[in-house]
Amino acid sequence: MEHLKTFLLKRFRIKDLGDLKYFLGIEFSRSKKGIFMSQRKYALDILQDSGLLGACLDNFPMEQNLKLTPTDGALLHDPTKYRRLVGRLIYLTVTRPDIAYSVRTLSEFMHQPRKPHWDTALRILKYVKGTPGQGLLFPASNNLALKAFCDSDWGGCRATRRSVTGYCVFLGNALISWKSKKQTNVSRSSAEAEYRAMANTCLELTWLRYILQDLKVLQTVPVPLFCDNQAALYIAANPVFHERTKHIEIDCHIVREKLQAGMISPSYVPTRFQLADVFTKALGKDQFVTLRDKLGLHDIHSPT
Repeated sequence: MEHLKTFLLKRFRIKDLGDLKYFLGIEFSRSKKGIFMSQRKYALDILQDSGLLGACLDNFPMEQNLKLTPTDGALLHDPTKYRRLVGRLIYLTVTRPDIAYSVRTLSEFMHQPRKPHWDTALRILKYVKGTPGQGLLFPASNNLALKAFCDSDWGGCRATRRSVTGYCVFLGNALISWKSKKQTNVSRSSAEAEYRAMANTCLELTWLRYILQDLKVLQTVPVPLFCDNQAALYIAANPVFHERTKHIEIDCHIVREKLQAGMISPSYVPTRFQLADVFTKALGKDQFVTLRDKLGLHDIHSPT
């Protein structure tokens, strides 16, 4: 490291600022346990600008089974305020996977936000107010083996009946990648929706394996890919196409190619242990808190 810094200093006008502590609104804390990453100051700035520093707290970001639509409720007189708030919340998801689903849902209504959308955004802020310093811990001691969870709802969008894909990827015990995204096609069954989620997760795992390979962190065994839909697992394991899987043939090829190459190992996990569930739907308090804690989110600012 010293040799590299000396080499760079001779050729560029740079300054060594020491260990990383604050960068682009993200705070870093180091200890013997590892590196902790959060956006506490950024979250408090959002609350202050929104006038919610004194608001009551909410224990989870979105009301359970809430279904927002583009037509319900009165239009906002000033949509710019909504768009700015949602944009800031999107950046907050860099270290806050627990609000990824809620923020993704609100971002669908940027073109014509309404009163229920604004109320939901304020609820997310009230949840963030209770945990402004929450973030991700990257342990100093880790086994550096990948594992992934993928899930999907089925036809959750009332307007388009499209499903939502959710996945999260761990490197050892550290959460390094997650996503909540609406699928591009309408799925004709829950198995199809889950299988499309598996295909998207396979692509993410392929990308991560290449990055880790460049960093000399080789993945010598297939990556466990946990899914809570037995039918989707059967489709992945069965090399025979039939009438019910014709329309998802391309995704089938992607998953089976990775399976036959020994890159993934699909496995069943009960729904109550499916960590990606938090990225596909609005959950109740108990289930949300349980899954959030299992994702490895911590708050070093909370009282002990």
